[in-house]
Amino acid sequence: MLELRMRPKNNYIFETDWDELYVLTEHWMSDLQFYADDLRFFRHLIDKYFIWIKEQENQREVEKILFSVIELTDAAQDLLKKTAKHRDHIKDILEEPFTYDSQKFREEHQKLEDEISDFIKSCRKQRKEVFSVIEHVIDKEGLQEIIT
Repeated sequence: MLELRMRPKNNYIFETDWDELYVLTEHWMSDLQFYADDLRFFRHLIDKYFIWIKEQENQREVEKILFSVIELTDAAQDLLKKTAKHRDHIKDILEEPFTYDSQKFREEHQKLEDEISDFIKSCRKQRKEVFSVIEHVIDKEGLQEIIT
């Protein structure tokens, strides 16, 4: 599995301080918001131009992509909520360090990082599929005039 970021050492999450984990979590929030906005744009693009697609085969392809975009949008919102909650817990730990089990919390941090990494890989794959299908549909349906 590709890592979301390059860790300076294998046990980075278990050895770094809470301030660094907080900053890292803020970066995750920013990245997730970017991907959520990206997905919102794709949804808008599909909604706006779907009515111009005439061939049923092309409509089915676009509907599959739309369904996938909707699923990823839901996943983005879920991860944004989880990450915000996680960030708030780190903030609580910074204020009162003995309120959480450090080892367990860091394991949860690592799990969340893996979920975000998987999500980002899915978004990148989705982006390629969206562009491929849109290019195919535009060429096959002759929609260049509508888009420009």
